Amino acid sequence: MGETPTEQPTLRDRVSQVIESFRPFIQADGGDIELVDVRDDGSVAVRLKGACVGCPMSAMTLKAGVERHLRERIPEVTEVINVT
Repeated sequence: MGETPTEQPTLRDRVSQVIESFRPFIQADGGDIELVDVRDDGSVAVRLKGACVGCPMSAMTLKAGVERHLRERIPEVTEVINVT
């Protein structure tokens, strides 16, 4: 009986999973986050939506929250940037 090799999740899959794990916390404050792209250099492009748009704390949320969580769990992530 041959075992079928299990595919390793892609970097994008892993990033998406981490984002989905904390997305409810962002939504609880009226905002939202969308994964736009995961680039070969490890940068992650996201789009902040809802109450996050124009919020003075969105930069803090992005760097101290989203980026920190991603980099802790996925060492290949180099930075997180917000795209509009």
